[in-house]
Amino acid sequence: MTTSTETLPVVVIGAGPIGLAAAARLIERDIEPLVLEAGPAAATAVREWSHVRLFSTWSEVVDPAAEKLLAPTGWVKPDGATYPSGGDWAELYLQPLADILGDRVRYDATVTGVSRTGRDRIVDADRETQPFVIHLTNPMGHEERIFARAVIDASGTWSTPSPAGASGLHALGERAASDRISYRVPDLKDPAVRTRYAGKRTAVIGSGASAFTALAYLADLAEAEDGAGTHATWILRRGISGSTFGGGTADQLPARGALGLAAKAAVDGGYADAVTGFRTDTVERDADGRPVLVAEDGRRLDPVDEVIVLTGFRPDLSFLDELRLGLDERLQAPAELAPLIDPNQHSCGTVYPHGAAELSHPEKDVYLAGVKSYGRAPTFLAMTGYEQVRSIAAALAGDREAAERVELTLPETGVCGGAGLFDQPQADEETSGGGCCAAPATLTIGAPASSGGC
Repeated sequence: MTTSTETLPVVVIGAGPIGLAAAARLIERDIEPLVLEAGPAAATAVREWSHVRLFSTWSEVVDPAAEKLLAPTGWVKPDGATYPSGGDWAELYLQPLADILGDRVRYDATVTGVSRTGRDRIVDADRETQPFVIHLTNPMGHEERIFARAVIDASGTWSTPSPAGASGLHALGERAASDRISYRVPDLKDPAVRTRYAGKRTAVIGSGASAFTALAYLADLAEAEDGAGTHATWILRRGISGSTFGGGTADQLPARGALGLAAKAAVDGGYADAVTGFRTDTVERDADGRPVLVAEDGRRLDPVDEVIVLTGFRPDLSFLDELRLGLDERLQAPAELAPLIDPNQHSCGTVYPHGAAELSHPEKDVYLAGVKSYGRAPTFLAMTGYEQVRSIAAALAGDREAAERVELTLPETGVCGGAGLFDQPQADEETSGGGCCAAPATLTIGAPASSGGC
């Protein structure tokens, strides 16, 4: 076959917000995209958290190039000051955008491998002149391969949630207790899901926005007529400090700050207890089959009815194994990007906007974009991904000046310290100036001092 790549499309993996924005940016540059989506519709992953409201407004989650494609169709942008849910985002923006792209988006196409044609990752000879070959399957198991001039992997991390185990591996017994464990924020408007948690004791493991949301939802359920007895145990690997609940009113994304305040209200209201410095090692079961969480230090918690694990996500790199990726050994993010987003090192402030230069790999014309580019790092914003693919499209078009230009200012988080630092309870003592809440303990935040609160 010919080794010319000029007539081949750029394959974009994933028809989520960043993948579709990448396609729009490529079209803007007169480069033909082909978007491969594993699900049956656009934004399949987003639809799975359709009940969760974004903390970014509509003005921040619509890509400018995508909006230009939609405008001639009569599409009306929702009120820029309002906050969409995941379902709103998918139905009112992402699916219409995919529909405009037409045959440039293929559904039910699961990518199983990416390589250079005729070159495994070992071979150097003429490597960069060979097109990429992408293997994919459909739901019936039919295999196919297509060729591309470049690859943008915007497949996200939704399919690979991190486990409860503090070691990064599943805790012993975690898989065996899967009937009582969820890795998603529950949709308590769904009658079956609501019944699962109403009147029950639920452990929520995690310290980010998803955990805040789950705690707030469970508190709302506890206050409802059908939710009497609903109670949460919030499990953190770190201690408690002023930044535990996020940026609050200091966050330049007000809805993101409000999430942490809602979680604090849930705890202050007595609907949740916090267990700090707890690194989950084992999930046992009592005589009634209820999960019992055991920490590395031997502490055992009281049995709960359900466990919600919200410890983040990690990238699936298995289908990229034949490519020469330059990834940071800790975050599994592109090596040049990792220092900008490493939660072990970053404290207050923003992540610098970045583009093709920071997202490049030893394998030319391969890019990880969107939340997948962050590897295991938290706090990704859609506007960050839109800036990434704008720069990537410029680079693929040979417009170096535009690729290197920064066209984005990110909002301050108002949050100090990152997950890596906060995994050490003693670090919270230093951050907060000491105090009882930094030590591993079980406490109810906001409770009177006589009951053991700070």
